[in-house]
Amino acid sequence: MAVSARGASPRCGRLKNARFYPTGSVFNSAPLQNLCVVRIARRRTLAQQQACMAIHTPNDAEHLRAEIAAAAARMIAEDGADYASAKRKAAKLIIGHQKIRGDVLPDNAQVEAQVREYQALFLGDSQPQRLRQLRLVALEWMEKLADFSPWLIGAVLNGTAGQHSDIHLLLFPDNSKDVAVYLLNANIAYEVSESSHFRYPERSVETLSFMWKHEGVHLSMYDRDDLRGASRKFGDRADLTGLRALLAEEPET
Repeated sequence: MAVSARGASPRCGRLKNARFYPTGSVFNSAPLQNLCVVRIARRRTLAQQQACMAIHTPNDAEHLRAEIAAAAARMIAEDGADYASAKRKAAKLIIGHQKIRGDVLPDNAQVEAQVREYQALFLGDSQPQRLRQLRLVALEWMEKLADFSPWLIGAVLNGTAGQHSDIHLLLFPDNSKDVAVYLLNANIAYEVSESSHFRYPERSVETLSFMWKHEGVHLSMYDRDDLRGASRKFGDRADLTGLRALLAEEPET
């Protein structure tokens, strides 16, 4: 099964089952609380949207950011959308085709906070088990690849992983071919993709992607010399010891 190096394919064409949000939650304040309202909003004229969504004060922008963050969080939690596309689609859903001001879009930290709130409200019975399942698979592969100094990053590390999340590991081998040889010897079929280096855009970084126990695993391979720079770039990371500590803190499910 083909796996994209960027993770599970986002499926954000439409919102899933609409829900009314509990009082006190930022989700409760969103104007698009159910599909009927979504359909009405889509039929608004541009003039109506401009009249509704005009931003006159910092409080207006703050409120709109909160609404966009809440809508984006639902797309991420329910459909596995990535943060960038979820924010764009949420903004379009709420304000239509108006030009989006830079100060209106929420940052990733605000969206992540809303993902956590959404998961706590609606996925509290399933998300912790799902997170632990992914972390155990990550631990298995970090132990297998211990010679390559693996780091865990992304949603599986920060605790927001959901049904559509994949596992993302950074490796720092002396020779990237050693990782490929290891996978071949283990009869692991993988796909190769490339992305830009975090520090040197002109350099490409290979990512080996494969399925393991029905989970997508992505191994981004940096040079051993990149360890110091990567420690500054990827502040939110965990090595084998760190991941074991996280799992030890979790209740058994």
